[in-house]
Amino acid sequence: MGKIATRVDEYVGERIRSRRTELGLTQEELANSLKISYQQVQKYETGANRVSAGRLFEIAQRLHVDMAYFFDGLKDTVESKPMEHGGKNRSTIELVRNFSDIEDTTIRSAVAGLIKSIASRYKDEETGEAGLAAPGN
Repeated sequence: MGKIATRVDEYVGERIRSRRTELGLTQEELANSLKISYQQVQKYETGANRVSAGRLFEIAQRLHVDMAYFFDGLKDTVESKPMEHGGKNRSTIELVRNFSDIEDTTIRSAVAGLIKSIASRYKDEETGEAGLAAPGN
């Protein structure tokens, strides 16, 4: 589990505990209203167990808050890398979509073979192994 996910789980748990105690409820009372064990509530509150979206919705109802309450004031404590997207993944998705539109199995097989051949050439170049000559060489 990543550092950010762990921190969010702990923060949400802290917010559950804070609201529960603010309302004067025990872990057991909250657990009974959710039809779970008090130990499970304890694990949610400490961040030991992740709260599913559905369960968090139920907890929000029992504690008379909306879902945003559990995330209010949460700050990024760990810098995250942007998700890889765009060029490489977008072109892969487009390739798969177009490939699946080819109905002729002979052509599909030929295209698959061509792609496999080109990809293996680039893998060979990266590892320094002999492969197909690069275009223009």
